[in-house]
Amino acid sequence: MSVQAPVHSRTTHHWQRELATAVRSGMELRRRLRLPHSDSDSSATPAAESDFPVLVTESYLQRMRPGDPQDPLLLQVLPQHSETQQQPGFRADPVGDLQAELTPGVLQKYHGRALLVTTGACAIHCRYCFRRSFPYADLPVSAEQWQQALRAIQEDTTISEIILSGGDPLLLTDGRLRNLVTQLEQIPHLDRLRIHTRLPIVLPSRITTELLDLLQQSRLQSIMVIHANHAAELAGDCRDAIQRLLRSGIPVLNQTVLLRHINDDADTLEQLSLSLINLGVMPYYLHQLDRVHGAAHFEVPEQQGRQLIEELTARLPGYAVPRYVQEIPGETSKTRISP
Repeated sequence: MSVQAPVHSRTTHHWQRELATAVRSGMELRRRLRLPHSDSDSSATPAAESDFPVLVTESYLQRMRPGDPQDPLLLQVLPQHSETQQQPGFRADPVGDLQAELTPGVLQKYHGRALLVTTGACAIHCRYCFRRSFPYADLPVSAEQWQQALRAIQEDTTISEIILSGGDPLLLTDGRLRNLVTQLEQIPHLDRLRIHTRLPIVLPSRITTELLDLLQQSRLQSIMVIHANHAAELAGDCRDAIQRLLRSGIPVLNQTVLLRHINDDADTLEQLSLSLINLGVMPYYLHQLDRVHGAAHFEVPEQQGRQLIEELTARLPGYAVPRYVQEIPGETSKTRISP
């Protein structure tokens, strides 16, 4: 079995057609949003894009404000000159993925869980992505290589939960995802299937009836962890997709990354938490930025993050306040920054 995700399959679905027509250059993104252009943009963007290409879906683009270069959704995906500047303490593998590799395609950092890096493909390229430099070319490709990964999981009976990650695991076609889930179901000590995905936010059309049926019919308890950073993301077809997930009975949690000039104030984070709770999504983590090459301009000081959590705690019910955490390589769990 290969779990690599082609953009097209024998039957091309709406979400695949939308992905095929996504915006793939900073120049096109600026043109579509009627943004002012400067000489510094033309000199900086190609250098940043050559390292990490632009990819933005039509759905996500439609939630941005035309003519606003400070739009919080735009800032997450638009290449910046600062990405090309090396900063001390920022590196290619900030969370220790490579040292946690159990076998190609399988990472194990924490007791009882293992993570499958199912594909290197995403539906959007977030400029702060901690895996923007991950060696996806080394992932298993052939059926036999993936069998080796599955055998490693089968041989460790302490593993009860599998996390599908990437890239984005929901870019696997339904057939490939079903094939993978079926094989995981045959491992008796597995109980839960956790899917970490940004697609309900950036490519909501991926949440199809077929996908929901697949997850509902599995013997494994499915848990969906989505990734929204701003309340403006939770609108239109995105809201509809999340509601379909919740109506299907799949628990949905949200992870947010604390990002400079995007969500680094209490009002913005409060509105995000309330929007999530009102949908039925549990705010799960607020992540301190993973210090990956090219993302230094997004970093918010940890002390400011602590103050923000204090303000949220004073404003919101406890269940609406995410845990402020950082991933530190070699630790046995996420490190909680603020109580």
